[in-house]
Amino acid sequence: MESKFSFLSTLETMGDYDPDSMPVEQARQLIQQFLAPLAENESINVSDALHRTLAADILSPMNVPPHNYSAMDGYAVHSDDLATAPGRLAIIGSAYAGRMFEGHVAAGECVRIMTGALIPEGCDSVVMQEHVQVAGSFIEIGEGHLRGQNIRLVGEDITQGATVLARGQIIRPAEMGLLASLGLSEVKVYRKLKVALFSTGDELQQPGTPLAPGQIYNSNRYSLLGMLGELGVEIIDMGTIRDDKASLKVALLDAAARADVIITSGGVSVGEADYIKQLLAEIGEVVFWKIAMKPGKPLAYGKIGTCHFFGLPGNPVAVMVTFQQFVRDALRVLMGQQPKLILEFQATCISPIRKAPGRTEFQRGILSQDKNGGWIVHTTGAQCSGILSSMSKANCFIVLPVSQGNIEAGSAVRVQPF
Repeated sequence: MESKFSFLSTLETMGDYDPDSMPVEQARQLIQQFLAPLAENESINVSDALHRTLAADILSPMNVPPHNYSAMDGYAVHSDDLATAPGRLAIIGSAYAGRMFEGHVAAGECVRIMTGALIPEGCDSVVMQEHVQVAGSFIEIGEGHLRGQNIRLVGEDITQGATVLARGQIIRPAEMGLLASLGLSEVKVYRKLKVALFSTGDELQQPGTPLAPGQIYNSNRYSLLGMLGELGVEIIDMGTIRDDKASLKVALLDAAARADVIITSGGVSVGEADYIKQLLAEIGEVVFWKIAMKPGKPLAYGKIGTCHFFGLPGNPVAVMVTFQQFVRDALRVLMGQQPKLILEFQATCISPIRKAPGRTEFQRGILSQDKNGGWIVHTTGAQCSGILSSMSKANCFIVLPVSQGNIEAGSAVRVQPF
């Protein structure tokens, strides 16, 4: 368990550390210093391994392919007969995938062979069926063929003992097939990351119930459930907690005892009823609580014991932006994965944008290509952090740096595609 002394010592070594105004990139780097993959792992069936993370390197127990196989439908021959082509060879049998030709192929002979069939003894090349003339029980072959052609050689794909997959690899459908191709039925993975989730706000109501004056539906819960679901974590859904300091303290302590990570939405601003930051300072440790970004300024990060805490803003767009910019990669590291590079490239902005210097802005944009294949982008319209439809319409962020002012139409901007 990391001590509070070492936790705070890390902060003290940062000469420009300011928890009240943290630049975006500095906040990303700071969070990474407190992350380490889960220690616990488990062995599961390969069929259940989709989206899990490998906890150990996979070394191949065999050569792939394990034998020499035909890569084409055609005729298995010996290269000595190719060297004397054009020529005539006697067909002495057939070889199929899973049903090999029994016997030896001598000079002047060949075997009809199908894709995936084992190369018969005495053969070292395959002539495609399109390149021969069949005359009864003989074939006629022309010139231009090479020794070893159209054969998948033993170990050509993977050699025995080679590292096939590295620890930290996410298991996708291709990896499932690859593991199965090695004859592996089980794989060691990190246990699922446990993430406790709750929202704060007396004004929040669940969908399906009528709204009283002043109430709104809790969209943040569902956005976060969706984003967490894409990562394959184990979600502890604690619903909505009242804006009451005692209730929130109980909820935080309960979540910290059950989860590896706590994510809340709302309650980290500066209002009189925003208790999350206060409680985090009382029962845990606060690293920062404001980011120099828009939307998403009131973002808190800290720890309660060994449990990581992310206090996200209450506005729906700010919740999604801060999750995608900070939380998602942090969870990936805790799951044993490598942080993914944030893909950014330049595009021409075809709509003017108003911006004041001082904060990094993540405006919602629609990215496309013009008739010449160049990337162009425009905003989704109004950029208020409460307009959740802007995230639904968007397929990218338009990233405007701290020093950036107003953008004129036709200017180059950086974009992050979703």
